[in-house]
Amino acid sequence: MKGIAVTGMGIISAIGSNLEEIYSSLISGKDGISYPEILATNHTNLPVGEIKLSDLELSEILNLPKAHFYTRTALLAMHAIKELLKKSELAQFPEDTGFISGTSVGGIDKIEAHFYDFQDIVEYRKYIQAQHPGFTTEKIAEYFGLTQTVTTISTACSSSANAIMMGAQLIESGRLKRVIVGGSDCLTKFTLNGFSSLKILSENKNRPFDNDREGLNLGEAAAYLLLEAEDCIKGKPVLGRVKGYGNSNDAFHQTASSENGEGAFQAISKAIKKAGILSSEIDYINVHGTATRNNDLSESVALKRIFGRNVPDFSSTKSFTGHSLGAAGAVEAVFSLLSIQNNEIFPNLNFDTEMSETGLTPVTNFQKKKIRTVLSNSFGFGGNCTSLIFQKDA
Repeated sequence: MKGIAVTGMGIISAIGSNLEEIYSSLISGKDGISYPEILATNHTNLPVGEIKLSDLELSEILNLPKAHFYTRTALLAMHAIKELLKKSELAQFPEDTGFISGTSVGGIDKIEAHFYDFQDIVEYRKYIQAQHPGFTTEKIAEYFGLTQTVTTISTACSSSANAIMMGAQLIESGRLKRVIVGGSDCLTKFTLNGFSSLKILSENKNRPFDNDREGLNLGEAAAYLLLEAEDCIKGKPVLGRVKGYGNSNDAFHQTASSENGEGAFQAISKAIKKAGILSSEIDYINVHGTATRNNDLSESVALKRIFGRNVPDFSSTKSFTGHSLGAAGAVEAVFSLLSIQNNEIFPNLNFDTEMSETGLTPVTNFQKKKIRTVLSNSFGFGGNCTSLIFQKDA
């Protein structure tokens, strides 16, 4: 099987508002880690991967009326999907297009903004339903006129990776011919305060897989792919293929990965089996790599269990964008496809010393390398682990 075709993609993150800006940042080693300016927070000492566009600016770009009813997570998603639409050379999405969107926080930003006003200001009560992640998905679908199959996935940091997996499954089963898959998450007080309470945020730029890593930087982003069945391609450029996928849950802890990396090990193993390839055929791994003590060690143990002494070249691009939670899997799917298209590996920034426990060293400089097959990992809170395998179109 050739795998499910990717025929379009769009993205916005802290390192750029479109594919061209983001690719330029990746090859030049320019990260998007800064201090909060758009998000109103007391944690001004905590670096974040913030998109420096206000909700008003995003609304103007999207030509929305002033009295619109969209959350920041939705605005970011709509921005990315508009680029996908343009890159796919479509005037609009066909009626049979499905939509699967992953998110972690959904519209919590609007809940935070108006929480104390709900009782007295009737106008703001419309945002109460934004607490549910599916509300944001429905609003995005409404903007693009998507009615065929509209689904939300909220499995923490593996949300959008699971959206991609589900989209591929729906096409393989014949349920859909084409589907937009990905995810969006914005920075919120809820997530910044929550991760701060877990004491896993760094006051410096994150250093994935470094022995002296201090924690993660939160980020915000949106990224989406257009997946299409073979009989829909009709000469369109194919950016890559979703060749394999695997999901597992180690059920170890609410916020920590197991010490032996069992969830990650199972997800990667399933993805390789689904792809019908040998582990030695993987040219590059875009690791989950959050830069927390627990996660990076657990993932590195899983990699050694899978690959032994021959772990492929790998890097964490969260050193560029921060950890964008539910959007991370789709963001890194776009990066994986850019690696395949351009035969390049984007560096793991800020790395200095290999971990004493495993001795693994990521790629720390931009590299040109023949890339045919990429493994992309996304591991969520609660142990929900997903691995995707992307491959060059044959």
